[in-house]
Amino acid sequence: MTMTESNATKKPVDKKSEEREISLVIGTAGHIDHGKTRLVAALTGVDCDRLLEEKKRGITIELGFAPLCLDDGRVVSIIDVPGHERFIRQMVAGASGIDAVMLVVAADESVMPQTREHLAILELLGVRDGLIVVTKADRVEPELLELVEEDVRGFTAGTFLEGKAVVPVSALTGQNLDVLREELVALVDRVRPRPRKGAFFLPIDRAFPIAGFGTVVTGTAYRGIARPGDEVEIFPAGREGKIRTLQVHGRTVGEAFAGQRVAVNLSNVSVDELSRGDVVCRRGVYASTLCFDAVIKLLPSAPDPLKHWQRVRICIGTSDALARVSLLEARNVPPGGEAPAQLVIEEPVVCTAEQRFIIRFYSPLLTIGGGRVVFPYARKPRGAVARVASAERIRALSAVTDGKEGSVEARLALLVNQAGMMDFDQASLAIQEGAAELSVIAARLIRDGLVLELKGERPVYLSHARFDELALDVENTLKAYHEAHSSEAGMPADELARTALRMQDNRAARSLVAILAERGAVVVDEKGARLPTFAPRNDEAFRKNREALFALCRQRAYQPPTLEEARAELNMDPQAFSLLIQSLKNSRRLVLLSGEYLLTDETESSVLNVLEKIGGNVTLAAVRDVTNSSRKFILPILEYFDSKGYTRRVGDVRVVRKAVKQVADI
Repeated sequence: MTMTESNATKKPVDKKSEEREISLVIGTAGHIDHGKTRLVAALTGVDCDRLLEEKKRGITIELGFAPLCLDDGRVVSIIDVPGHERFIRQMVAGASGIDAVMLVVAADESVMPQTREHLAILELLGVRDGLIVVTKADRVEPELLELVEEDVRGFTAGTFLEGKAVVPVSALTGQNLDVLREELVALVDRVRPRPRKGAFFLPIDRAFPIAGFGTVVTGTAYRGIARPGDEVEIFPAGREGKIRTLQVHGRTVGEAFAGQRVAVNLSNVSVDELSRGDVVCRRGVYASTLCFDAVIKLLPSAPDPLKHWQRVRICIGTSDALARVSLLEARNVPPGGEAPAQLVIEEPVVCTAEQRFIIRFYSPLLTIGGGRVVFPYARKPRGAVARVASAERIRALSAVTDGKEGSVEARLALLVNQAGMMDFDQASLAIQEGAAELSVIAARLIRDGLVLELKGERPVYLSHARFDELALDVENTLKAYHEAHSSEAGMPADELARTALRMQDNRAARSLVAILAERGAVVVDEKGARLPTFAPRNDEAFRKNREALFALCRQRAYQPPTLEEARAELNMDPQAFSLLIQSLKNSRRLVLLSGEYLLTDETESSVLNVLEKIGGNVTLAAVRDVTNSSRKFILPILEYFDSKGYTRRVGDVRVVRKAVKQVADI
């Protein structure tokens, strides 16, 4: 059993053609009742009108699909679109995934309103090749047929179809179908198949259950490669699933590529959870959005200018959504005009950079223009300055988001430089690439010196400007620390990274400090981090106060003083005493226990030796008796040892760790 897209009988596909299938989709376009569906049937043997209502009314309502077996053995996909003005949404859904078009014009009617609208939509969607088929050639006299051909050539002048083949045919009698097939071969020769790079992205145009298979979705793959077993997400809802099997033109395949019509059998996903407009994506790469950056263009035939914040309907992929157009510069875009803008969507959609879309008036429904996504995850700017910056950002992204070789690298470099800093997950989402692909792309940028990398839990990418800002923050933090702690050799490196850089990933912060050390901007050693020009002052008063404090703690031995007792005993100014304590804590000569008792490194080592002598399971009472102290002093010391891992409490006793002897001997 196969996951077919049509109930019609297909012509058998021979083994030779199976081996030469290519990733390319040709779509039909044209006015209603101009013979698109019958033409596809004559070329492929497939009747794309599969619905009972389509049979009853004699018009195409939903998209139809068929494999076209060319005379040279290659197989491409055909999408048949509705011609009625009420079904423009379906037409755009189909046309969004095509690589070339057969524009169909009936000989007995010539160019009609939907012929014009469909061609305008195709241009807005970025279709750049095709041919014109004049159908129903058997219904008119040769002289009239010549006039229609001339009319079609005039109509397509100035468009991507100018100068392309015009082939008069009759699907009923078979007239010139052989000529059309030859032209289709030439067309396929000209059109470049879509590159297979990128993370898999397939907008859904149908979802249905099949007994023995479960949930099946179909669509045209826009990006990447899919294989059975791949984990996917279905957006905008973000449901997770797995590809069970894949079919292309009714054949089970091990891989499906961008540019192919694909049927995907999904596990862990119910048909009730899916609808047209959803997108099957490689897991962990895409996300839905409510706002995207774009360059929009109005058709010269648009009846009115497009105003700022005007409500419109957008067709993107197989989605149809309401949106507001946020113009970032002028208050309106005139017919034929172009402008940077943001589309603020009323319900989530998922899109890719470079994806084309169509803009229609909200009421009446009329195609007025379209555009190209330059960044899928935008934020609305606040204020005039931010709006100007957003417009400049869109123009810069538009210049590098054009599908050329290296455009992904250029886009990542630009996005990192605009953001200043991006972690690995943010970068993956921003350029919509998987982890392995992102690593390769980023490595090229780092090699060429376009961005910097910090080694964290996962890489963090920095612009040079942001690096300079963070370097200045580190310098200023060290200056302040040196002023406040002039007698210390340096600031603890971890504290510097945490205080100056405030990064969520501490490893990345330490990586930045390490880079600064390599460049000679800071010095990092066992004493801490310091500026190269700094040398600790030999502060005699500080030294005397430190010695006095340690002498007091030696005198008190296993009954350590509190902060206040020590300050009073040393008769020190509160601020000077605070700096002394902080300095000793930073240099790990002293810790503050519960109850604000002071424990020096000397006393700590002495108590550790006591524990080692007691051996085995240690009780608080045993330590108290050996040290001739009391519970109020020994308990906070033992609790501190628990937190350090020197001891492990089991009920009322403590087990001394094996490593405590080594610590005690240091």
